Amino acid sequence: MKNQIYQIIESELKTKVDYVRSIGGGCINDAEIISDEKGNSYFLKKNLYSPSDMFFKEANGLNELRKANVIRVPAPILVNEKFLLMEYIRSSSKSKNFDENFGRAFAHLHKFTTNHFGFYEDNYIGSTPQKNISNDEEKNDWTKFYWNNRIMFQFRLLEKAGYADDRMRKLIRNIEDHIDEILAGSENIPSLLHGDLWSGNYIIDDNGEACLIDPAVYYGNREADLAMTKLFGGFSSTFYKSYQEEFPLPVGYEYRENIYKLYHVMNHLNLFGGGYYSQTISLLSFYQR
Repeated sequence: MKNQIYQIIESELKTKVDYVRSIGGGCINDAEIISDEKGNSYFLKKNLYSPSDMFFKEANGLNELRKANVIRVPAPILVNEKFLLMEYIRSSSKSKNFDENFGRAFAHLHKFTTNHFGFYEDNYIGSTPQKNISNDEEKNDWTKFYWNNRIMFQFRLLEKAGYADDRMRKLIRNIEDHIDEILAGSENIPSLLHGDLWSGNYIIDDNGEACLIDPAVYYGNREADLAMTKLFGGFSSTFYKSYQEEFPLPVGYEYRENIYKLYHVMNHLNLFGGGYYSQTISLLSFYQR
């Protein structure tokens, strides 16, 4: 299949692949930089065992982020069930004002809005299905959308996987009883979200600025996007300060952060196993009454 991927690329782009360099990959996919006989370079993500629509959904997410035209996003070039070929962006070191520029650009991304929560298609968060298509009530009510399509969706997966014990069920019921209070004060505005932004899901481009990769795009409350950036190392204080200056968050966002972190930690428990159980319980317990 590996050689077949190159054959498909050659046939579609009317060129010959003459150089391939593996750069490993993330937790799910393998990645390569490939060059053709014309001197063009591309970034190739591939996975022979991924769901048949996963790369198509990623390409659609990249294109949605590109619509906002505020942060660089690699252009999808060719997509297939087993691979995604994208624009190759050469990496560099951070510009002098990288963190400030990134924070302000991320704020402008969140100013790109639509009429309803969700997205025109379901997609993936990592390799976990992410439910974006919802009923009319959820489309217009952020609290209902988030609870049903994010927290409860992940919880049901945890039940199937055997991670949802009595302690977790009790904590989930407690949050369900108080979710309106927990998210009180939230904006009910569907902003364009990257959906999975942490330090591993952006690169530094040849101009020294941020370039977004590996999205799990949907339209939702922007606090959810910012909360994710504070997991797995977080971003700089300058990033958050610049964001706030550009697009101030409503009062109480610090209290609401953990409910948004919860979605991603539950997903990591589903994807990578019991090492994330304690963190899931800790986040659930934060809102215990």
